[in-house]
Amino acid sequence: MLGGISAIALNTYREAVRARILLGLGALALGTALYSIAVGEFALRNAPRVVADLGAASISLYALVVAIVIAATSLYRELEQKTIFPILARPISRTEYLIGKYLGTLLTLAVFIAADAAVILFILAVHGGKSPITVVATALGLVGSLALVAWRVPRLRTYGPIPWAAAALAIAWIMSSGAVDDRRVVLGTSILTLLEVAVVCAIATVFSSFSSPFLSAVFTIGIWLVGRSADTLGKLPARVFGETIKSIGAFLSKIVPNLQFYVPPRTLLTGELPGTSLTTYIGLAALQSVALSAALLVFASLIFRRRDFL
Repeated sequence: MLGGISAIALNTYREAVRARILLGLGALALGTALYSIAVGEFALRNAPRVVADLGAASISLYALVVAIVIAATSLYRELEQKTIFPILARPISRTEYLIGKYLGTLLTLAVFIAADAAVILFILAVHGGKSPITVVATALGLVGSLALVAWRVPRLRTYGPIPWAAAALAIAWIMSSGAVDDRRVVLGTSILTLLEVAVVCAIATVFSSFSSPFLSAVFTIGIWLVGRSADTLGKLPARVFGETIKSIGAFLSKIVPNLQFYVPPRTLLTGELPGTSLTTYIGLAALQSVALSAALLVFASLIFRRRDFL
């Protein structure tokens, strides 16, 4: 069982990293990170905070786009190209196949988020007192090592970025030690973003199990918007919106996952919020994310097992 799921997950990852749209979003994320340098220069003493906040926001936004695009199109592409039939002809159930596709998408997102966060942390390393030459040389060394491995060992071109992204994030975290609060914001946001997109991917998987990529993306974005506004929808004033709208908002806030939980205030991320530990908060967020994702995958599996491909 685990062998089949891991094989499908790695194959999904391989297909995702070769997609042009992922490369385009990666370039856009890199451009946003570099743009934060220019914006930070206008903030005088608040430059590290600007870089961290803008970088954290870009990580969340681009990871969401990647999650929706991959999760909404991956399954449909296999159905359209009919590559799913020889896979399911093997001793692999539809449930295992769906879980493998989900985990492969999540692996792609983890690599994307880690690489994006590493770039932001390298920029913060300069603001934290590290020599720009040292930071640039380290970053170029990491990129050069990845390119060298891909050139010398072709079979690692696809899976090499997985350990590379983790190593880049660890090195960037160490080098940005001079910007303690801001690097906590970036790393905390990255972890919570991964937990949020895990839920979003599960939602997209539910819709893609029976719908087209376009409708799956539209429905997922709609659920995400409601989830990000769950706290507000549950507290709509009746005298402004009326009892009907208030009731609808309260109902939606109860049945849709509260994704606002994955976007805490900056004071919590920096450890300045009294009585709240960031570690405990992330632990609770992880439990919620796993529970929601598991429930959604079970629901998606029930639908997908009854789907007629012909």
